[in-house]
Amino acid sequence: MSIISNALSGSIAAQAALGAASQNIANLQTAGYTRQGVLLASLGAGAGVRSSGNGVEVSSLLRFADAYKSQQMWRAASDQGFRSQTQPYITQLERIMGDDTSSISNGIDGFFKALNAAAVDPTSTPLRQQIITAADAMSQNFNSISNVMNNQLLSVHQQREAIMPQANTALANIAKLNERISTSTASGTNVSALMDARDQLIDGLASQMAIEVTDQPDGSRDISLKSGQPLVLGSMSSTLSSKMSATGDQTLDLKFGNSIFQLDNVAVGGQLGGLGEFEENTLKPMQQSVRDLASTLASKVNTQLAAGKTMSGSVGGPLLVYANGSLSISKNFTAADLALASPTGAAGDSQNLQSLIDIKNQSASVSWVGTVLISDADTQLVGKLGIYSQQNQSLLKTADTVRTQAINDWKSTSAVNKDEEAMNLVEFQNMYQANMKVISVANTLFDATLQMMG
Repeated sequence: MSIISNALSGSIAAQAALGAASQNIANLQTAGYTRQGVLLASLGAGAGVRSSGNGVEVSSLLRFADAYKSQQMWRAASDQGFRSQTQPYITQLERIMGDDTSSISNGIDGFFKALNAAAVDPTSTPLRQQIITAADAMSQNFNSISNVMNNQLLSVHQQREAIMPQANTALANIAKLNERISTSTASGTNVSALMDARDQLIDGLASQMAIEVTDQPDGSRDISLKSGQPLVLGSMSSTLSSKMSATGDQTLDLKFGNSIFQLDNVAVGGQLGGLGEFEENTLKPMQQSVRDLASTLASKVNTQLAAGKTMSGSVGGPLLVYANGSLSISKNFTAADLALASPTGAAGDSQNLQSLIDIKNQSASVSWVGTVLISDADTQLVGKLGIYSQQNQSLLKTADTVRTQAINDWKSTSAVNKDEEAMNLVEFQNMYQANMKVISVANTLFDATLQMMG
């Protein structure tokens, strides 16, 4: 009887729908889970004018996913990763370089204060010794800031090294999932769980680098960098690696098959790009600027001392030594070695001392900020760093907002809504019970027919 087959198809369809709803509810708190549903289709009538139809079938299982929203979420992850990697380093530099005690400005000010104090009595050994002490303190401030920057550079390299194995593992796993998905799709198996696992890996990868994702007809997804280099093609994946150049620069390589691509440390985007951007556009220029200032200051002070004479009448020697990125006091330099007098001056002459004091108002070429007064150089550097920090914080805040909005947009389509699933349970339970009732009625009619024939 067609009435029984119709009802049976309806009960089977209701069971499939209830199974999808139960799966959704079970994964209500599963990160990255994409809700599922069933697509029901009516089975058309057979031959004959009295046939109303042959029931219903589950034509397919639905996966409620929006490729556009997923792409938006991954792009937002790349922007967020880019900005989030930069800010901790900038904040540390701001705090240390702006510290009242350890800043370069404090060291320079202390040195020139000691020179000014010595003008009261240029022959005073304690005042002369204070100049050497202040010069040593200034050197320590320079070296302390330089050490922080050197440690940051090392940290950037180590962090980049730590990201690459994670990315390589994700790429390999995405390629494996591509193969499983394409094979399972061809055999008609539900691959929603495999796709969810792959999307989670892609989302994590997107935070590490800026990527483009392309869907293929067989269900696989190809992934490339924004700059075009392939990361995953079907079941093939690339491998990231790094190496140090002779100049101490860390470079990124991408190997795909037999091809090797050298990547731009900034253009790669994501966390890797954020590290590259900070290293290339902030840290290294700042390092060079500190070197420029230390080297210029040491050169000017030593040149001026060489133009004067000591208390014993000899030509002045160098007070400061700048070598290998470190500033220090000349070995065995004493208070008597300070050439504070002019070559023709008498005892107590402070003409050369005044010229030393004037160095503070002379200009220096500092790579990150240009030509500035020595007294103002560090303030200019800290100011530019502060502006850059504010800009990055603003962009990071925007990236966080965009990422949150993208996730919410994705959830509006793909996440499980418990209220909606509760309604689905009730509706499909009613559908199942109604079809069971139809079968019961059909059985009653069938029994009645048998009794009439008996």
